[in-house]
Amino acid sequence: MGGPPLDPFTAASSPRTGSLPLFQVSRAAGMFSGLTQKISAGGLLRSTLFNLAYSYKLFNMNRGRKHGDAAPIFDRIVFNKVKQGLGGSVRLILSGAAPLSTHVEAFLRVVTCSYVLQGYGLTETCAGTFVSLPNEISMLGTVGPPVPNVDVCLESVPEMGYDALASTPRGEVCVRGKTLFSGYYKREDLTKEVMIDGWFHTGDVGEWQPDGSLKIIDRKKNIFKLSQGEYVAVENLENIYGLVSAIDSIWVYGNSFESFLVAVVNPKREALEAWAQENGISGDFESLCSDPRCKEFIIGELSKIGKEKKLKGFEFIKAVHLDPVPFDMERDLLTPTYKKKRPQLLKYYQSVIDSIYKNANKPSA
Repeated sequence: MGGPPLDPFTAASSPRTGSLPLFQVSRAAGMFSGLTQKISAGGLLRSTLFNLAYSYKLFNMNRGRKHGDAAPIFDRIVFNKVKQGLGGSVRLILSGAAPLSTHVEAFLRVVTCSYVLQGYGLTETCAGTFVSLPNEISMLGTVGPPVPNVDVCLESVPEMGYDALASTPRGEVCVRGKTLFSGYYKREDLTKEVMIDGWFHTGDVGEWQPDGSLKIIDRKKNIFKLSQGEYVAVENLENIYGLVSAIDSIWVYGNSFESFLVAVVNPKREALEAWAQENGISGDFESLCSDPRCKEFIIGELSKIGKEKKLKGFEFIKAVHLDPVPFDMERDLLTPTYKKKRPQLLKYYQSVIDSIYKNANKPSA
């Protein structure tokens, strides 16, 4: 399936306003958190005005208006401050490497007064393969349609329950075209694994949307079987649990010797400290992360989102370890594009994981 030409970019780079500054977002969640904190600290009047302007503009965008025409007055008196905070000239925000949460993407589309697009691609495909379209609010949470120079198809992954021929097609994303790499250097064995009949198998699982855009929903290789025989698609669960406002990041773990999932969580400092204060629990952030009551609070928040998203019983997190230090590249836990290095995470937290399972499996008194 080929993608349509991206004509909206012609208008976006019109010479009437000069060159097109490009703002690359890799961790937009931090930007979102910073803005929301400033809004909350601005007092009731400013917060109320901002929320009114945000709701009004988003409503008009959902009705089909372009972002520049949805609320021009509010753009000048409310959102211009956000625009100036980004330098005043940013007209296109392109997010890649990792998916943006839908609420973060919607927020940035409204308040930055610029196009906010998500893209998808790999080194093997010479980067960009999909990109969402400007002013198409229906593409929130997707990476948009394919670019014109590639063909794309989905291949069923029956062991994970993904059917490319279902009414809602889901399957491994496969790409074909002249932009593909010729193969891995001196690794013909790896090349043959991913290049089959001219199609490059990305290992990512996508879902076609009715408007022709693609939503990345899972990773084919990041699945494991629990002791009772249930398969777990871990990246999908992390995307769901990542919606919890009290956490910054989560790594979900399970194996075929255990019947339940555990997780290492980087809690959000402000949220955890606020909850602790409300519940009469004292201590600094590090000591709070070791407090069993705080762990129960985080597990409760994870369970709430699990119930809301109708997760199956074996997909719920039964125990957590709270790490006050975020996952980082210095400890070799993340790639330069902020993807989790799962083997390294397991090696780093092995003793923690063993302890969690040991304690969770103890018979109750």
